[in-house]
Amino acid sequence: MTKKKNEVFEWIKALTIAVVVAAVIRYFFFAPIVVDGFSMMPTLHTQDRMIVNKFSYRFSEPKRFDIVVFHATSDKDYIKRIIGLPGETVEYKNDTLYINGEAYEEPYLYEYKNQLIDGPLTEAFDLESIIGQSTVPEGHLFVMGDNRRQSKDSRHIGTVPIDEVMGETSLVYWPLSDVRLAE
Repeated sequence: MTKKKNEVFEWIKALTIAVVVAAVIRYFFFAPIVVDGFSMMPTLHTQDRMIVNKFSYRFSEPKRFDIVVFHATSDKDYIKRIIGLPGETVEYKNDTLYINGEAYEEPYLYEYKNQLIDGPLTEAFDLESIIGQSTVPEGHLFVMGDNRRQSKDSRHIGTVPIDEVMGETSLVYWPLSDVRLAE
């Protein structure tokens, strides 16, 4: 009987350790997320399942064009692409992105731009007209969805505090037929 109790105790101990390790990994390192909506089309599709790397920005700074997940409200997380970094100017004119006056290519938008027949994908704007400042504030990011016509992003909600960024994401793991790195 003692041998049976020891075996049950060992199983309980192993399961407890496994649950604690899984909770620590999920809370501090990686978390699953489900894309909800069409704001990141064609890069991401609604119901894509992804992994958020929560420690990516503990050792490095966010980079332009990273896809990030952040707390938009207390109960809603958004997934968007970093466009402007702290201290930078951001402007769109003639459907072209300008950072600090320099034009940038956005290859992830080519598919949508090639399908357009009725005007630009991204309407012209500058930061001054959006947030009332000429540069992205320190400690903040300017983010946009790839589906510019149907994205609630920094043009609507303002800049995002870096502290609200959960992490970077790029790995789509579901559906299995669509496993890929999203860039």
